[in-house]
Amino acid sequence: MDKPTAVVIGVGAERGVGAAVCRRFAREGCHLLVAGRTQAKIDQVAGTIETSGGSAEAVLTDASQEDQVIRLFDRAMQPGAGRAPADVVVFNAANNKRIDFRELEAQLFEDFWRVACFAGFLAGREAARRLVPLGRGTVIFTGASASLRGKPGYAQFAAAKAGLRMVAQSMARDYGPLGIHVAHVIIDGGIDGDRLRRSAPDAVAARGEDGLLGVEPIAEAYWQIHRQHRSAWTQEIDLRPFKEPF
Repeated sequence: MDKPTAVVIGVGAERGVGAAVCRRFAREGCHLLVAGRTQAKIDQVAGTIETSGGSAEAVLTDASQEDQVIRLFDRAMQPGAGRAPADVVVFNAANNKRIDFRELEAQLFEDFWRVACFAGFLAGREAARRLVPLGRGTVIFTGASASLRGKPGYAQFAAAKAGLRMVAQSMARDYGPLGIHVAHVIIDGGIDGDRLRRSAPDAVAARGEDGLLGVEPIAEAYWQIHRQHRSAWTQEIDLRPFKEPF
């Protein structure tokens, strides 16, 4: 029996949400297409899955480039080597940085939008084009606190993430009745991953034990969304540490 196939877009360091989602779906017998912009990082994630007995391949992809996204989905939907066409797509691409609004250059604002919103549109569109004929599938978008509210210094991030949320909502209304489960996951808090530990070690230390979201529990939530019965689908959930104020 062919393995189910999952595509995860926006995979970076092994201690990150994208990589954790890849590992979680691989444990359930999925073949993973590990897509990201840095060859060394996606090779490492795919290699870890293979070493653990799973099935994965690294696909170098800049999700903001239409031709590369189309090529990724062409590969994902081509059955072969014991795997079925993909029926799970996770979009996890984003970048984040605090920037004074007065110093925010137009090109940088657009760059944030292209990575977190425009790329999500491309991934969502291609997923819809490929999954609707199958009459089934799951598409999950990674959101953030900024999907719901803007904070000082994060206008560029909030604008992109809020736009992505609207893409997810519109897709859910379009394609839910056609059998495609579209969900948006708001990660409301700091993530205990390589990015935050590298960029803000003092903040990580200040949060203390259980003050950050673990990447493996986040990945577990994604798997549970995929497994939901269609009579009780989640369109949006928020995840946060129990100590996080909101």
